[in-house]
Amino acid sequence: MSRLSVFQVRTSFHGTEYGGWTICPDGLTASSLIYSFGVGEDTSFDLELIAQYGVEVHAFDPTPKSIAWVQSNSWPDRFHFHPIGIGSSDRMAFFFPPDDPSHVSHSILPRRNAASAPTQVQLFRLKTIADMLGHQQIDLLKMDIEGAEYEVITDLLDTHNIIIRQILIEFHPFFEGLTYNATANSIRQLEKRGYRLFNISNRGTEFSFIYL
Repeated sequence: MSRLSVFQVRTSFHGTEYGGWTICPDGLTASSLIYSFGVGEDTSFDLELIAQYGVEVHAFDPTPKSIAWVQSNSWPDRFHFHPIGIGSSDRMAFFFPPDDPSHVSHSILPRRNAASAPTQVQLFRLKTIADMLGHQQIDLLKMDIEGAEYEVITDLLDTHNIIIRQILIEFHPFFEGLTYNATANSIRQLEKRGYRLFNISNRGTEFSFIYL
């Protein structure tokens, strides 16, 4: 992938080293709406946004281990959890566990050495989810969805009735069947629709975009 140009905006980092993300804080207030896909067992990012900006967070994860973890904890009023996933279509899908049973992240992509059998989970398009929740604007959309991001990006960019100001994505080109060319193509798609890349994590997998 060729060297990427990074747009200059004000930035801040929120969350743990493992689960944190870089955002542009400008304009985030108590009226802001956050969609956070991929909870796992780390909500440090979501909780810091609520504490610092007073935002409302809708978090999503259909992973059984993640659902159990969320249900075993208490949460602030502005944190809302939904045990569903995001996809490029509304469907039931197999969710494959990681190779290491101590890890939490599942994927719609088959795992060669999965620790256990896949489970079936419910996926919805972003448009379907926003319609169900009655939202037409999302101030910040975060996706750590284990390889499904490529198909989801194409679908959400074709959904013209939802305004998304910032998009944070973890890309997984190292997964079997995926490539760095797919990541470059997704970035080009976002840039053609007016999104500007403003941060790449030190790990080189988390990318932050803002609509200008």
